[in-house]
Amino acid sequence: SASPLPPYEPQVTGAEAPRMDDDEEVYTALVTGLRAYVLKNGFRSVLIGLSGGIDSALTAAIACDAIGPENVYGVSMPSRYSSEHSKDDAAELARRTGLNFRTVPIVPMFDAYMESLHLTGLAEENLQARLRGTLLMGLSNQEGHIVLAPGNKSELAVGYSTLYGDSVGAYGPIKDVYKTTVFRLARWRNKAAAERGETPPIPENSISKPPSAELRPDQVDTDSLPDYDVLDRILELYVDLDRGREEIIAEGFDKETVTRVLRMTDTAEYKRRQYPPGTKISAKGFGKDRRLPITNHWRETG
Repeated sequence: SASPLPPYEPQVTGAEAPRMDDDEEVYTALVTGLRAYVLKNGFRSVLIGLSGGIDSALTAAIACDAIGPENVYGVSMPSRYSSEHSKDDAAELARRTGLNFRTVPIVPMFDAYMESLHLTGLAEENLQARLRGTLLMGLSNQEGHIVLAPGNKSELAVGYSTLYGDSVGAYGPIKDVYKTTVFRLARWRNKAAAERGETPPIPENSISKPPSAELRPDQVDTDSLPDYDVLDRILELYVDLDRGREEIIAEGFDKETVTRVLRMTDTAEYKRRQYPPGTKISAKGFGKDRRLPITNHWRETG
């Protein structure tokens, strides 16, 4: 069972404390936000689906720093498309952080659904994500953990997530963090650990390998999305700075890419509205700050 958590006490920093660099400040805010949510709401432990990827790895590291690894429960849920390195990376993360870890393959569940439904294409891919979401919520109900959704701001912006799949949970610790910042924070956290003589929590392979949902053979995120460095710069202009299509194109971005990204962002509002709350670190987070009507025919396409 989870260890009892102490009452929430705000962290007070003295005036003499040195100023944090940007990455440390953002990471500390994410830790503080998650700790406050868990403790102030009377929860005791969190549950995370560990894919071996960077998003769930960073989420797990934040959770361990926020409430202690003994109160963090990770589950690897491999499918037939899960690579060996992803399964190994999830187990290595657990070893490095000391969180509670188990493996529950979804292959038997997936096969049972497919025998009844005969899904193909995107429906077959998303079924895997929804089976994982159902599994996590079942464990949440049974054991009393709250589920953390590991989606980042880039994915939420363009709708690159599965409703009732990887979007399930009570809290989204990195929902206001762009993917490029996710990588930067992971590197910062590992560097900070090494400088203190501690074990870096995030496996290097989780940081260096191409991001992939692993829902079909040889899948990578760039099959569906622009490179994250391009995507995030467009999203920062559109979402955070309220720039229009023509203004963004004038910054030197490809016209078709800008049009596609803006269309994906506009049409994903219904998904974002159903996503759990999370820590706000930017000037304009999705939800209260950046909120569009779900039903409308307007598009920022020039």
